[in-house]
Amino acid sequence: MTERLEHGGDAAEAEALFGRPQDGWLDLSTGINPYHYPLKTMELKHLLHLPDSGLFEDLRRAAADCYGVSDPALVVPAPGTQALIQWLPRLRARSRVTVLGPTYNEHAHAWRLAGHAVEERAVQEGDGLDGLKELSGVVVCVNPNNPDGRILKADELVDLAARLARRGGLLVVDEAFSDVAPEISVAAKAGAPGLVALRSFGKFFGLAGVRLGFALTGPELAGPLIHALGPWAVSGPAAAVGARALSDEKWISETRERLKREAVRLAGLLKDNGMEEVGGTDLFRLVQSPKGPDIHARLAKRGVLVRKFSERPNWLRFGLPGDEDDWRLLEQALQE
Repeated sequence: MTERLEHGGDAAEAEALFGRPQDGWLDLSTGINPYHYPLKTMELKHLLHLPDSGLFEDLRRAAADCYGVSDPALVVPAPGTQALIQWLPRLRARSRVTVLGPTYNEHAHAWRLAGHAVEERAVQEGDGLDGLKELSGVVVCVNPNNPDGRILKADELVDLAARLARRGGLLVVDEAFSDVAPEISVAAKAGAPGLVALRSFGKFFGLAGVRLGFALTGPELAGPLIHALGPWAVSGPAAAVGARALSDEKWISETRERLKREAVRLAGLLKDNGMEEVGGTDLFRLVQSPKGPDIHARLAKRGVLVRKFSERPNWLRFGLPGDEDDWRLLEQALQE
């Protein structure tokens, strides 16, 4: 039987346990920006025809400019970073893989499924990476980390990639939430030996259903990834929306400031209701409480879905509410 991993956003599972809320779910379990990028009316041509190479190259240039990559040829668009997470292990010979955790569980799962020997090593913010000097093979980290927001310094990650590369190894840096903290990104070093950065489009732009992500890496890996993903891996509508959104510097800047304010507001609300902050990013906050499972269940019965963690039952992760009605619903549910 295929192992089923926990994820946020599973309303069907929540409804099986708690029933369907009369007014639908306020889903705060995914860490996706609730203030999505404004969409224009879909141009019919993107649905009627296969995406041409020009649209694909426009998307690569927009992503390179947005992420600070020196050459669009180092950008590999994909139908979501999940596809890249599952393909990367299949493009390397079986080796030792170290996943810096606790983190997004699909990384270790994907490498194990491909036959690699995987260990998960706990790393705390501020530990530094000197203790990883002895590692070879593949190292995987999420920066900022999901779910606790732990940050690893970009220069230390680049140094680690160089050490791994000298032994034929690889560093995979999943930057799914780094749009809210671009200063920590290693994207500008894309093309350096032994380094691949993964970027998610849907989380920051609030368009998770578009299914768009990127690998930023050197030609020795970019080529095999493009070949593995095959032709037309990214749909025409996704490429068109992605190219426009990634080029909208004004919206990106204003959204970063907005998310920062809203994250502070959410942290204050959770603290006022007796929960202790563990960490997070400007897209989600992680808290803990000895009543974690009970709080999760009581919120769900009121139509508010938050992320729980079976392996750490005291932890709860809250995404940002959207409009003021959503904020009121969360506040009332917490107070009740």
